[in-house]
Amino acid sequence: MENVSRDLTAPDGANPLRRLSLEQLRRRTSMKWRTYPPDVLPLWVAEMDIPLARPIADALTDAVALGDTGYPAGTAYAEALAEFAHKRWAWAGLAVERTAIVPDVMLGIVEMLKLVSAPGDPVIVNCPVYPPFYQFVGNLDRTVVEAPLGPDMRIDFTVLDDVFRRAASGASRPVYLLCSPHNPTGTVHTAAELTRVARLAREHGVRVVVDEIHAPIVAAGATFVPFLSVPGGENGLSLMSASKAWNLAGLKAAVAIAGPGAADDLARLPEEVSHGPSHLGIIAHTAALRDGGDWLDALLRGLDDNRRLLAALLTEHLPAVGYTPAQGTFLAWLDCRELGSGDDPAEVFLRRGRVALNSGRPFGTGGEGFVRLNLATSPEVITEAVERMASALR
Repeated sequence: MENVSRDLTAPDGANPLRRLSLEQLRRRTSMKWRTYPPDVLPLWVAEMDIPLARPIADALTDAVALGDTGYPAGTAYAEALAEFAHKRWAWAGLAVERTAIVPDVMLGIVEMLKLVSAPGDPVIVNCPVYPPFYQFVGNLDRTVVEAPLGPDMRIDFTVLDDVFRRAASGASRPVYLLCSPHNPTGTVHTAAELTRVARLAREHGVRVVVDEIHAPIVAAGATFVPFLSVPGGENGLSLMSASKAWNLAGLKAAVAIAGPGAADDLARLPEEVSHGPSHLGIIAHTAALRDGGDWLDALLRGLDDNRRLLAALLTEHLPAVGYTPAQGTFLAWLDCRELGSGDDPAEVFLRRGRVALNSGRPFGTGGEGFVRLNLATSPEVITEAVERMASALR
């Protein structure tokens, strides 16, 4: 068997999406590669088909060599995130003293909801949206209330205003769980949109918790805006992580960030929550944010190429599929309603084409007839996947 060596780490300037062969990827033991049989091309869960960025691999190797595998401590992760935010988004308002480490973004969201809401309170989401929003909120004994996106897959403010009004009239502590950039559509909310969100939330007494896990992943020409940076966002709570942009889901760590008006809320976070993140995870995430910028830029260029490739392939092989290349994330939201394959085209593509995609149905209202495709793979895999999807419909 071929050895996996540190030579497989991706150089800063090289497209990391072109570094690993399909044979190498199939040796992985993670969820993406072990859920389906070997004849299936997996383009579903949000894992990227890339080697680690060299700064991350070096930091982990050094830690293991030192036996530095104990409990996490300090604020290095938050400091690195603040430096990254200042450089990438011109945001100097990420105050390290208003942060806390949490196990990951979804568990961090749960902890933030505990701080600003009570059992039975409504949690408003923009559907179609990341399925764990429904699962985690429901398990927390809060009620999910949907505020569907508009036909353009952006926030529909008429709908949001109405939902905020109804939620505030029936409960004392409603929360808006915002996904930014939005998963699965890849929408990158503008500063004007986020400012309007903050104004509506203030008018109706709704607290805002923001999942900003995909923040570093934006297409050329797009600009991510942190919610806490906009006027009125001061009492918001944000969750950020390096996990999506550098493929570190298996190295658990995230940062909860409070705006100035939410500092007292975050201060009530139980101390034991900070025991959940992995020390090696924090080392990896810190290295990514501090030293992985050039590598990230190469990834973003590769993702831009893949968005263009997917659009061309769909036009050639599946012209009935609706696709607008997204401004953010490495995900593609495909409208398959004109294919005649029912509410769950992902089942058809898997059964007849041996391509695993995410079904749109678990994303809530508006997901029927859609599939989510993971673009963070090689051009060759994307090409074969679309050809298989087309053959599944013949």
